[in-house]
Amino acid sequence: MIKENRYYDKKNNRLVYINNKATNEYWDEHWENDNFEKLVRIKSNKFIETNTNKYLKKGDKILEGGCGRGQNVYLLQHIGYECIGLDYAKNTVELINKKIPEIDVRLGDVRNLKFEDNSFDGYWSLGVIEHFYNGYDDIANEMYRVLKLGGVLFMTVPTMSNMRFLKAKLNLYPNWNEDKKKLDCFYQFALDPKKIVSTFEEIGFEVLEIKPYDGFKGLKDEMGLLKPLLQKIYESDNLLLRVIRKSIDIIVKPFSSHMTLFILRKK
Repeated sequence: MIKENRYYDKKNNRLVYINNKATNEYWDEHWENDNFEKLVRIKSNKFIETNTNKYLKKGDKILEGGCGRGQNVYLLQHIGYECIGLDYAKNTVELINKKIPEIDVRLGDVRNLKFEDNSFDGYWSLGVIEHFYNGYDDIANEMYRVLKLGGVLFMTVPTMSNMRFLKAKLNLYPNWNEDKKKLDCFYQFALDPKKIVSTFEEIGFEVLEIKPYDGFKGLKDEMGLLKPLLQKIYESDNLLLRVIRKSIDIIVKPFSSHMTLFILRKK
């Protein structure tokens, strides 16, 4: 493991994160946990439930591309949807199938889905497209292909917040230049939200909602000397610190959001 570094790619207006290369072996290790079953069998997640229920009806068929441990597949099935999960981390998929056989999780590649056209009413993608250095066009096209007409895509992505744009303008990130050593440790991008929207609109999606979130994380990741203190607050289970974290998050979210939820409909 190397220390995380962030570089600004001026040409594409994005941050490049260099840490651990996001291979299937990395994800297998990342998701391994002694409490694996407990972490999967989660029956409540307001973020997933609220957004799904707003646009889909119970019984609709949903694909989660890049499902990790499968906890959202389990949740969506539990609350009344038909859900299939897909991931390319072979050992994790095998473990899910062994430990939680009641959910449908399959080994596969989000760039080349083995499903018929117009198969799904909804598609969840939680922090996936940013991990592909060569771009996400193939993933986006497959999302469009497997969704039914009028189907809804729910996609979360690390994005360039106002705070990150400001830091880039002030030259507070080192400039990105490709070399083999860095590329061998590429982890993810923080992408330009305008570019995401234009790409998906060109494919044939229409934007329903754009929701920046996770403002506290975005703040603490960009605050340099204050990061250790903010990290302790971020990780704490103390009730008071959780209230403080939530309050700060609400205030700073418009400026320093780490992630953005894009909700799009296939036209």
